[in-house]
Amino acid sequence: MIGLLIGSSALAYSYLWKNSYQEEESIRIDDVLLAEPRPTPGRSIFFHETSSFDDENKEDNVLKLNARQACAVESAALHNPNFQVFLLFAVRKDVGLDDDNNGRRTGIKQTLVDALLNYNNVHLRRLHVWRYAAGTPVEEWFNTGYLFCSRYLVVQMSDFLRFLTLFRYGGLYLDLDVVVLQNMEDMPPNYAGVESDLFVANGVMRFSHNGTGHDIARRCLRDFQLYFNGYEWGYNGPWVITRVAKEICGTNKIAKMLNNTNRCKGFKVYEQGAFFAVPGDQWRDFLEPDKLEQTMALTKSSYLVHVWNRNSKNTTIRVATPCAYLKMAEQNCPRVFHAAGEYF
Repeated sequence: MIGLLIGSSALAYSYLWKNSYQEEESIRIDDVLLAEPRPTPGRSIFFHETSSFDDENKEDNVLKLNARQACAVESAALHNPNFQVFLLFAVRKDVGLDDDNNGRRTGIKQTLVDALLNYNNVHLRRLHVWRYAAGTPVEEWFNTGYLFCSRYLVVQMSDFLRFLTLFRYGGLYLDLDVVVLQNMEDMPPNYAGVESDLFVANGVMRFSHNGTGHDIARRCLRDFQLYFNGYEWGYNGPWVITRVAKEICGTNKIAKMLNNTNRCKGFKVYEQGAFFAVPGDQWRDFLEPDKLEQTMALTKSSYLVHVWNRNSKNTTIRVATPCAYLKMAEQNCPRVFHAAGEYF
């Protein structure tokens, strides 16, 4: 069902869905620009879910979230209780009372929603992309529609929105295929981490809401616009922050950026072990029982792990499987882990 939310100064559409798993339950998803509480500048954690831009989801505009994604959100909320955690569902269009999608189904288990909303610092929000871009340096470019010509729209919409969110609010952006392992609240206000010796990754980025961080976010948006390439998967993601980091740090060598905030003018580039201790080509190590001890040892000092959804998304595992990913999930997203069911 779809409802109207009327505030003192604004009229906004909000999603009310009846869950396809438990028909008696419903939840409202309000617009991030209008709903309270709003993101605390520089003290919020953001996740983006952009599957509504998948061609298979084009007409239904259905909101989706699976257990692994919910685990990322819970782990962030659990370890960072003084930060607000926002899961932003990007949508193509507003939906009104007369829309024929009333009573829409979703692919989100109510048990996962309940697990997340047990945390007072977790907020589920809708993000209307055109309104979100309005009033920013990329509004005019976004309205040209170039981004929608992308061969990888779901991925590149996510790339675009993470830079835009950090420009709007500052704070910490995280991919939905991570598990946070420890508190990140007192880390530097401006940082990212390397994924390899070739580039800085955009899956973990924190920028301050003003000063240096706001300038970095502005540079990233400018780079995204100037060098947009809809035919290469990562060109508008990790390569954006890599190009900007090279410019800020005054070097083309990734090794010279590492932990060198003086060279990089207050921007810290973490070594691979901080966020990407297990490389993408070794993603199976998270799921294989014989790699359990090795993987746990390798990541014991990491702030979080990235479990490489692009590679692992089609590999389901029983919750009883003794592997590093499930051990991390049970410890760091316990509510979601127990709500997931037989498979994770």
